[in-house]
Amino acid sequence: MFLKALQKQNPALIDSAIDLLQNGTILPDTYVIDVDQFIDNARTIKEKADENGIRLYGMTKQLGRNPLLARILVDELGYDGMVCVDYKEARQLHQAGIKISHLGHLVQPPSQYIPYILSVIQPDVITVYSIEKAREISAAAVKSNRIQGVLLKFFHPADTFYINQEAGFPIESLQTVCDEISALPNLQISGLTHFPCFLYNPESQNTEPTRNLESLLDAKAQMHKLGYENAQLNMPSATSSQTLALIRQYGGTHGEPGHALTGTMPANHDGSQPEKVAMAYVTEVSHQFGGNSYCFGGGYYRRGHMNHALIRQRSAHGLAQDSIVSVRNDDQASIDYHLQLEHPCPVGTPVVMAFRTQIFVTRSDVALVSGISSNSPTLLGLYDAQGNEVRHD
Repeated sequence: MFLKALQKQNPALIDSAIDLLQNGTILPDTYVIDVDQFIDNARTIKEKADENGIRLYGMTKQLGRNPLLARILVDELGYDGMVCVDYKEARQLHQAGIKISHLGHLVQPPSQYIPYILSVIQPDVITVYSIEKAREISAAAVKSNRIQGVLLKFFHPADTFYINQEAGFPIESLQTVCDEISALPNLQISGLTHFPCFLYNPESQNTEPTRNLESLLDAKAQMHKLGYENAQLNMPSATSSQTLALIRQYGGTHGEPGHALTGTMPANHDGSQPEKVAMAYVTEVSHQFGGNSYCFGGGYYRRGHMNHALIRQRSAHGLAQDSIVSVRNDDQASIDYHLQLEHPCPVGTPVVMAFRTQIFVTRSDVALVSGISSNSPTLLGLYDAQGNEVRHD
């Protein structure tokens, strides 16, 4: 999906990834992240957010919950903390000393972990979409002697939901829900959120508001009539330097950049966006079978739009020759032990891909590398897909 953009925006990342693989610094099935470009992207987004008066929660699930990158966002670039897609991500980043600002949106905190979240992690806001969960958070907030902010999520039947992410309060129950939750001790309704609020439209080639955003704004208007003032209107999905003005236009206060940090948001499929591709997946050919080559897998994400790979071979004179070949995973339900390349090539041939990923659901390593643009790549750290530092020597 992003291979052409990678070649256009950051060809040095391809060279560095292959060099690191071939000199044994990294193993196949590794995502290589250009940390310098990551910082440039994050700074570009932050500057545009400041221009539009939007606050940012950084997201790291796509990056393997990486603590070093999260620390850069918060400590060096001034992001307002991190958003954690689930409680395990919150645990991981908290243990690394990272500020957690938003928790509970896609995955609610489990009952027995809520007391720890309230007393120790202490996020700024927790998204809530059941009265039962609100009661549990309230009870833990009382015991922790703190006021916990919550964001509410209301939906309309026509809204967009990803499979197994369906959740929220029906919009027609808004007054009842607000009254019940506002009556709970030590809870404060801090605002509203929904997801996804914006999505890329391949036909118009623009990132556009969704029906979900209409529901969010409807909920805001209804709550205003009831006397509730929402300090936060969190509008996640596709947050990038190009969508921050849209967030402001619709009255949003917060965005949550994730893929834009590595330039791998759909709008950048052609390399046209200010954020440049800062992440590449590198592996190598394991064997041949039935006329195809098979490379080591482990990093495949079924919604990643993975179609092509770059292979690098050497001519008889030692010159590097790059070819773009088709890559396949014929069974979406299978474990991606290997991926198929529709091209015969020798065992050990390096393979580079660039597709939309969610590293935290893979088995991949994550290599953080600086100095790529100056042709002096330096490995800053090697991590697993959950943000734990690893060694392979």
